[in-house]
Order: sequence, then C-alpha cells, then structure tokens
Amino acid sequence: MSTCRLAFVTLAVVLVSGRIDLARAAEPGSPNDLKQFEQDRTDAYAAQLEAYLRHWLVEQYPERAAKAWNRNYSSTEAFLKSVEPNRQRWRKVIKPPVLEPTGALERRAYPPLAKLGAQWLRLPLGGLTAEGLLAVPLGATAEKPVPLVIAQHGLGSSPERVFGLLDDGDHYHGYGKELFTAGFAVLAPMDLRSADRVNRIERLCRLADTSLPGIELVRVQRLLDQVLRDPRIDSERVGIWGVSRGGQVTMFWMPLEPRIKVGVVCAWFNHRTKKMAVPDPRYSCFLETREEHAFHDGWLREFNDSDVASLICPRPLLVQTGKKDRIAHWPFVVEEFEVARTHYEKLGIARHIQMDLHDGGHEPRIESGVKFLKRWLAEKP
Repeated sequence: MSTCRLAFVTLAVVLVSGRIDLARAAEPGSPNDLKQFEQDRTDAYAAQLEAYLRHWLVEQYPERAAKAWNRNYSSTEAFLKSVEPNRQRWRKVIKPPVLEPTGALERRAYPPLAKLGAQWLRLPLGGLTAEGLLAVPLGATAEKPVPLVIAQHGLGSSPERVFGLLDDGDHYHGYGKELFTAGFAVLAPMDLRSADRVNRIERLCRLADTSLPGIELVRVQRLLDQVLRDPRIDSERVGIWGVSRGGQVTMFWMPLEPRIKVGVVCAWFNHRTKKMAVPDPRYSCFLETREEHAFHDGWLREFNDSDVASLICPRPLLVQTGKKDRIAHWPFVVEEFEVARTHYEKLGIARHIQMDLHDGGHEPRIESGVKFLKRWLAEKP
C-alpha cells in the first residue's frame, strides 16, 4: 500500500471513529503523494472544525442554555423580568437599526385590490422606505374599530400574494383576504424577495453590524406607528401571521415589539439546532443550502425556537406545521413545541399556545389561523 493510500485509510478510520487527529496521518513519500496528502490534511481539518462547532452548537446547547436562562415562573411579572436579560441579548442577534421617518406617509389606491379598498403605503426613512398594502374593512369606524393583523409573506413572495394575487398554485390560500373577510384590518408589508437578493444584502448587513430582519422589523414598526393612528383600527388588538420566512420574522420580531399581542407562525417553527447544523435526509438542513441569509450571529448561543417562544410568552402563539413540509422532520418540531409549551404551562396559561399539526405541506391553514386570531383579538383584553 502506498504512503498516500495509507494516509487516506488512516484518515478515514480517524474520521469514522469521531477522533479527528491531524497528527495521525502518515507523512508523504513522493511529490504526487504530497498533493493528495495536503488535500487529505485540509479535508481532515475542515471535518475537525465542523465536528467541533456542531458539537458546541447541538450537543452542548442544553447545558449552555441552562446557564443562560434563569426563568422565574412565580408570576407573569416575575417571568417577564427574569427573561429581560435574554431579550436584550436577542436584540443583539437581530440588531435592529435606528430608522426615523423623513417625510409623511404616502397612501394611494391599489387597483388590483380595489374591491377591498386597499391602499399602498409608502413611508420614507432616510435612504430607505417602509412599504406595504393596507386593507381596512368598510364597516370599521372610530366607534367600532377593528383589530389589525400583519400578514407577512415569505421568501420569493410579495404583499399581493397574501391576498391571493400572483399566487400560482394557491400556496398562500389568500389568507390575507380571508382575514379581511373575517373582519380584520390587514397590513401586508413588502420585504425583500428571493434568496439571492437576501443573501447579498445580508453580507452588507453583517459589515454594518445589523441584519435584514432587524431592518425590516424597524420598517414595520414605523408603519405601525402610522397605521395605528387610524381611529378605525384598535391599537390594542394587533396580531401577526407569517408564512415561511414570514414565520421566521414573526418569531424574530415579537420578542422586540410588544404591540403585537398574538402570533401565528406558519411553516417555520423547528428544532433549530438540528435544522441549522445537522444534515438529515428527512428534512432540508440550512447548512447544506446556499441560503446564507439564514445564519445570524449568536443565534444558537441560547435561542433555540422554544427559547425564543419564551420571549413571546405570555402572549398567545399558534404554530402551524405540515407533516409533508420538507423544511422539517415533523416529530422534531413536535418535540421542540412541547418544550415551548412548558413555559406557558408553568405560568398556568397553557391555552395561550397551540399547535396545528396537519397533513399538508408548506402552507397556511386558514381555519385554525383565523379562529386563533379571532379568539385572542376579538375583544379588548
């Protein structure tokens, strides 16, 4: 057996055994062996780094999180106080910038949704704008204001899609229109679409020590500042229903925006450490994709999805997950959801958190979503 082959076999044995030790590889014997040896050595180092980081991210997560969180379940007030340090550290993951209006809110009719009386909103924020669609039921008045739901589209989509427009294949089921019909005002913000664009902007965000979800959070907050001045809308009854990447920002934003009282997370909630860092044929692992936008500094230091849910608690939260949705292996989602539910259970408010585990795919569920939002936003708390 050649020296190079021996080095390769030695390396393979070390990798399989889980003990990646570069010093155990045999020395090269010839120039041809040297090239292969160097490649094997580099491969071994890459595997060593990945194994080290995955072990820290996944296997060591429970121990690390146990030290990072000090939840007090003696009362809701005590609980909120106990998680406030974590909330401030979460802010450092999302890194929302300071953006202030530099002009008046522009409103114009939106003909494709004329039957809903929809308007396109545009608010200048210096070099940026906050934009989106707003539809308010005709029966809403200052004497009888209606609740507002932020209907957040996902990657590759647009505000129109939540209302059933531009939705080839009916993936969104027109859930924004269904909300409107059910008596909600609907705000559908425009966020950046397509993975390539989001990847590119996230690179610049990291250089600027911010994040795209952070920027888009502040854009929505500034729109809310304006929209909630409308006397037809009840500023105390605001919810959010996000699909896919819209589900991501629902979880990202709610810990930092207390005006949002209720959340529906669709096609996003996951066993986060596995989803991000553990390849598995049963689901798509972000580590195996080119969606680098999905990786945020410090996210898995202490913020698995069940932990982020504890920053939403005690506000009501509905998780919609399809068993045929390839973003997750659904039993792992159930496992993570059960952990999230313990925070609510220990506060005696288990009814505030629910899961709609269905047989469908990457899609919202109209019945459960509308019912949940009606339940918690139908009347003032």
